[in-house]
Amino acid sequence: MQTTPPLTLYLAAPRGFCAGVDRAIKIVEMALEKWGAPVYVRHEIVHNRHVVDGLRAKGAVFVDELEACPDDRPVIFSAHGVPKAVPAEAARREMLYVDATCPLVSKVHIEAERHHANGLQMVMIGHAGHPETEGTMGQLPPGEVLLVETVADVAHLEVRDPDKLAFITQTTLSVDDTADIVDALRVRFPAIIGPRKEDICYATTNRQAAVKAIAPDIDALLVIGAPNSSNSQRLVEVGRAAGCGYAQLVQRAADIDWRALEGVSAVGLTAGASAPEELVEEVIDAFAARYDLKREIVETATEDVEFKVPRVLRAGAA
Repeated sequence: MQTTPPLTLYLAAPRGFCAGVDRAIKIVEMALEKWGAPVYVRHEIVHNRHVVDGLRAKGAVFVDELEACPDDRPVIFSAHGVPKAVPAEAARREMLYVDATCPLVSKVHIEAERHHANGLQMVMIGHAGHPETEGTMGQLPPGEVLLVETVADVAHLEVRDPDKLAFITQTTLSVDDTADIVDALRVRFPAIIGPRKEDICYATTNRQAAVKAIAPDIDALLVIGAPNSSNSQRLVEVGRAAGCGYAQLVQRAADIDWRALEGVSAVGLTAGASAPEELVEEVIDAFAARYDLKREIVETATEDVEFKVPRVLRAGAA
């Protein structure tokens, strides 16, 4: 009788869905229930193919731009946020639209507007091309938000007035990398103003802390998430920086490279903020089929955050 090799699977907690992602998915589901299919969604509601495909099967239509939406059907803006020009155009077309922007992203938008009203130019720490970065930079007129992605970028910034600057960040960045960039900004621009509280959201921070906690005990790390998910990619980077010689992003169990895991005895498992727990269970089942599996849960924080859905979707709303 062939025996399966022993393996300990360290399950990071918290992992998976955050409150903003949960709210965004509920918004699409409630919109479909209220108005029927099709409901249009500008960009992926969250960065996870499994979630998007599930909503598509229920009648959601995902489009890249507002121009692809008809005037007579509801449209939802993704959790990542949109430039101000997008709801303005929807209003001009008299479209019914629902904003699913994560409230923690909206908080950054409000910060940027407040600093702009006080005459400050903004520096945004973020990733070029990411929907959240584009949405946040699009809250202010062109030239009012300067983007930096690395410490090296700080040295090349050309600002209007070094004494009238403030910075904001994308909510899904590496906590450690962002701290280095903030330090560089403060060295070059001592008068720069930062947020009262860290812009990187609680879910991103907690998931990175959980990966750091399991890193000393594991031979390999698997992060369940999508390639275009910023917070998921950061978890891979955090794992590698914490000493995991093998840290990989997988979208689901079918993506696991089992040959790369040959000989390991301890694997860490986590999931990005837009990855559902059912994909975690799928991966656990795949390990259980190949190993004599022992599970260890490593919990570093408890999350009880919940965000309300927009009033237009609540019971009794017209």
